[in-house]
Amino acid sequence: MRTSHRILLRLLHDPAYDFAAVVVVFIDRGAPGDRSQIGGPEIAAIEGAHMVVETDRGPKYIPIHRVLRILYQGDVIWEREGAGP
Repeated sequence: MRTSHRILLRLLHDPAYDFAAVVVVFIDRGAPGDRSQIGGPEIAAIEGAHMVVETDRGPKYIPIHRVLRILYQGDVIWEREGAGP
């Protein structure tokens, strides 16, 4: 089984993929439905167990274990078991 972390690293570093076509759905406490999504261009880095997103307040660290689904060009390529709709 491939992990979300490995898939994100592959999408980021493999020249066969366009990271701008990536969308990551993740648990975001306080957001509507406790879920948010972010596009590849908004992800500044993947460091250790976190995605780093630059915001107007500075970097925001999103733990990889909160990732529910990864889409590439609109197609789901990875989904956490039991993630639901």
